[in-house]
Amino acid sequence: MSDLLITGARLHVTRAAGDAGEPRPGETADVLIRDGRIAEIGRIADAPDGVTCLAADGLALLPGFVDLHTHLREPGREDAETIASGSAAAAAGGFTAILAMANTSPATDTAEAAELLLDRGRTVGLADVQPVGAVTKGLAGEELAELGLMARSRARVRFFSDDGRCVQDARVMRRALEYLKPFGGVISQHAQDANLAGASACCHEGEISGRLGLPGWPAVAESAIVARDVQLARHTGSRVHVAHVSTAESVEVIRWAKNHGIAVTAEVTPHHLALGTELVRGYDPVFKVNPPLRPREDQEALREALADGTIDAVATDHAPHARHDKEHAFEAAAFGMLGLETAFAVVHDLMVRSGRMTMSDLVRRMSIDPARIAGLTEHGRSIAVGNQANLVVIDPERAVTVDAAVSNSLSRNNPWHGMSFTGAVHATILRGRITALDGKVHDQ
Repeated sequence: MSDLLITGARLHVTRAAGDAGEPRPGETADVLIRDGRIAEIGRIADAPDGVTCLAADGLALLPGFVDLHTHLREPGREDAETIASGSAAAAAGGFTAILAMANTSPATDTAEAAELLLDRGRTVGLADVQPVGAVTKGLAGEELAELGLMARSRARVRFFSDDGRCVQDARVMRRALEYLKPFGGVISQHAQDANLAGASACCHEGEISGRLGLPGWPAVAESAIVARDVQLARHTGSRVHVAHVSTAESVEVIRWAKNHGIAVTAEVTPHHLALGTELVRGYDPVFKVNPPLRPREDQEALREALADGTIDAVATDHAPHARHDKEHAFEAAAFGMLGLETAFAVVHDLMVRSGRMTMSDLVRRMSIDPARIAGLTEHGRSIAVGNQANLVVIDPERAVTVDAAVSNSLSRNNPWHGMSFTGAVHATILRGRITALDGKVHDQ
């Protein structure tokens, strides 16, 4: 492991739990990294022998981003994405850790499957790939998966989800919450009441779905499950996390739950913050996602909730698909969008440059709080001596125009094609090693 000297970085300081002794916010300093940890912060006149230098020249240095919601498709659908290609996209997007969802083929519902995913991620080495364990066997929603064995495995799984499917049965959900409580596990719920929004539902239920003749996905199908699950969390004293919140009604339930001391956290995607249901008017399947894009009033509620902390984290729900799965008529196309490489630019432009959030707020939502929710103790840490050097260098003034043809992902279902944002990832650093520089991946 080579040592690294970052020169002239502007430090955006946001204190993480247990951290102390950080430099002043906005201070420009050099950061010396040895053996994967921050060894010195200050003015370093001469680079020590054998040290790799990275000139930041006033760019922002932040804790590396953590994504609570990534689909890597391996095993089973390596034509759409692999652990290697997904990790490359993560590194290019400033992520040092990603949580890999369990809806692979076969599903990550055993300790062996979780360990294989962990080991493959370590071999690739571009981001820490933390397996998410399935809540139920085969994601079928009936019988609990090997929750305890996954938790005790080398993968130390603490985050569980049947994402792509909702745990419909309240009794199964209650049993899972009770089982996970002793070891601090959390269930990330894909909130979709199948009786209100079935498998064919693909567009927000409203005027547009009616005009287009598309099966509607009403807001209440999400908020009803969110309301049930926060009550189950209250009853069991366990933790529930709401994946990809998309409606104002769900925000109201989450805010109520937090005000009543219930252990609930929540995430929102960049696409639900920035893209609206009007985009489906052209029947372009790139805009088909689950939950669907929502009207402006829902977008506004999500932005407000992210800014005030009701929603804890930004998560990409990076969902790559091969062209033969996505390029169909809207109703038949696969759900999902790419998100890892564009997440920072979208959220920075929408929330920080608009004045709704500070850069420190963004660090909390994209790094510190996601790491806390997932239990990743070496990520989401302050820039302080002794902490592991999982970092990202940001150019907040650089303009970015998205080209769907240029991506580290194997897939091209990118909803941001042709759009321009201000704010770019310059470099990503994992345990002191540069993993990506200006979108180009540095292999080990």
